[in-house]
Amino acid sequence: MLGTTFFGDFDLASAAIWGFWLFFAVLVVYLQTENQREGYPLVDDDGSPAASPGVFPAPKDKTFLLRDGRGSVSVPSGQRPDRSDLAIARTSDAGGSPYVPTGDPMVDGVGPASWANRSDHPELDGHGHAKIKPLSKVEDFTVSAGINPLGLPVQTADKEVVGRITDMWIDVPEQMVRYLVVDLNPEGSGQQRLIPMNFARLKRDRVQIDSLHSHNMAGIPTIKADNQITLLEEEKIMAWFGGGTLYATPSRSEPQL
Repeated sequence: MLGTTFFGDFDLASAAIWGFWLFFAVLVVYLQTENQREGYPLVDDDGSPAASPGVFPAPKDKTFLLRDGRGSVSVPSGQRPDRSDLAIARTSDAGGSPYVPTGDPMVDGVGPASWANRSDHPELDGHGHAKIKPLSKVEDFTVSAGINPLGLPVQTADKEVVGRITDMWIDVPEQMVRYLVVDLNPEGSGQQRLIPMNFARLKRDRVQIDSLHSHNMAGIPTIKADNQITLLEEEKIMAWFGGGTLYATPSRSEPQL
């Protein structure tokens, strides 16, 4: 009709604000759904599916291509298939009741000794090379400051000397020590274990390990290669030392006054 326009009776400001609120609502739902790709679907402490999945449903599987030809991964399904049968039991049927280990918690990987099912590949730097390597296999790296732990004896919390430091694993790009290598046989049998640097106290005459006792050292998880360590191997080694702070001896699990 002559003289009539579409915006003559149309509230453009109202349409804009309602369009914004609709967009914002859709954005919130999308972000909350995408946020459930890692660590979902939810499970209880014993590994069984959680009773309440939450307000937002878990998203459909999305496949991501991994760098350096490492295949692909689909999430959120099947994230932790090998951690579904944990050796723990709830102390009562009441909600929120604590769980207690039913076996050897350090071997079973529960409580402070628990570990996440990370990738069984080494962490890479920006050039696709393994970040963490033994000092003995890296050229142009030396200990330039502080205490050099090479050759020092290793003493555990029970005051036993369990071996000597034979090497160090360093983060090459960051230029810092990540692990110490201890030979558990003073004659150099090759029975070596890695000690995370943050669990070691360097003294001028020894390396002190307070989280473990001497009988725990042989159980430290080993690694497959002698020139690289995978994320999963790192996770399990750290879990062993973390678990030792509570489970190294039965007395540590008793009440402390």
